[in-house]
Amino acid sequence: MAIISSPTYDPKTTAENLANSYVAGTKAILDARSTRAAATVKGLGTLGSALSAFQLAMSSLVSGTKSVTASSATFSTPAVATATASANAVAGTYSFYVEQLATAGQVSYNVNDSVATNAGAMNVMLADGSSFQVDLASADNNKDGVLSAKEVAAAINSAAANGSRVTASTMTVNGQSKLVMTSNKTGADNAVASIDVSGLADAGLQASLSAQTTLSTANDAIVWVGGQSGTKVQQASNTFKVVDDVEFTVTQAQAVGAAPVSMTVARDNAGTATNVQSFITAYNTLLSSINTLTAPGDHTLVESADGGPPSYLTPDAAFYNDSGVAALRDRLNTALRTATGGVSLINFGISTAKDGTLTLDTARLNKTMAANPGALDSLFGRTGVGLDAGVMGAMNKLTTAWTRTSNGYIGSRRDVATKQQSDITDRQATLKNQFDNAYKRYLAQFTTLQSLQASMTSTSNMFTAMFSNDSSN
Repeated sequence: MAIISSPTYDPKTTAENLANSYVAGTKAILDARSTRAAATVKGLGTLGSALSAFQLAMSSLVSGTKSVTASSATFSTPAVATATASANAVAGTYSFYVEQLATAGQVSYNVNDSVATNAGAMNVMLADGSSFQVDLASADNNKDGVLSAKEVAAAINSAAANGSRVTASTMTVNGQSKLVMTSNKTGADNAVASIDVSGLADAGLQASLSAQTTLSTANDAIVWVGGQSGTKVQQASNTFKVVDDVEFTVTQAQAVGAAPVSMTVARDNAGTATNVQSFITAYNTLLSSINTLTAPGDHTLVESADGGPPSYLTPDAAFYNDSGVAALRDRLNTALRTATGGVSLINFGISTAKDGTLTLDTARLNKTMAANPGALDSLFGRTGVGLDAGVMGAMNKLTTAWTRTSNGYIGSRRDVATKQQSDITDRQATLKNQFDNAYKRYLAQFTTLQSLQASMTSTSNMFTAMFSNDSSN
């Protein structure tokens, strides 16, 4: 009699394979959507960072009083003074004689330890007539009942009314503790003139703080416009704004009778080219980010290993065929072609390559600047709330529509993508339950079948053995 044979299999493996096949199609769709939503959220973050970096680059060039056109201001003797000029500075040459630099004052007082109890308060008097109060009632930081020079200095520095006008420190010279007070601003009016000690309780401390020693004299800066016989300008700071749209800082006083130094203000072609190149670099960097985010993948179809639908060899970028991002790129390109007063960026040597990137012809930039020096700033315009104008203003409006916190395109689209991720997660949880139920059902069925097959095989073997014995007899 023939032996009954049956396939050998593991119920768990079979049940798992069948359950996977049961949910494979839906799972592949949900996984693809989840991957896409995650890529969108990540892509929006990348795009937002790229747009913000571009806006920052533009604002550093043309926001407020800044402009792309650069001017320079140079001194004939750089050791005496250095200068900077804004784009609005008028070309010219000016003479100055530097008689004296502004310095900060520094004074000291011999201060011995005093009784901290009921120490009282003192007023630090400045040369401009102002003052600030220093309360010593809680200056005894270590609570030893003694007020030291260091504790007095700490109280001066922490006095609310001080406003960082004076910094106090201590020295020990030949065994004597000294309180040192240094003005944080230069100029004669910012010096420490004296200390009003009438509010202090300790007579010894009153006497010490009444005897001032000058370590460094506070001076105003003195500059003569046109030379020593010209116009005297005296002020507390070493930085002067005598010439409109030019700022210079004196760093060294000249000898008596020395020839004045000259300051030359002129258009800075190299600085202008650097500014224009900074814009080009920022734009090309943004364009590269957008192109990366909109790039197609390799559309060669690859069969899925788990029986799901085929997929591309490499996926498309997050915003491939995205109309919104494509429109942003197109509108930025359109802004580049804006003309003001009959001139456009191409007139200044800024051209677009086939891939959309910008390049600069410095020689053409300098030539156009020489013929029409004010046109470049008019063309580039300004950025900022209420200031947007010209090429950069138009670009700033476009990018702001994407990056603004309230109702910006990036934030709105991120909210949608995040909600999609949440919905997909819920559907994946439901699918997981369907898989679990199918697995349990198949496992029970094939476990029962395996048991039945085992029983049938056992019975078959028994009959085979019986008939085999009968035939042998």
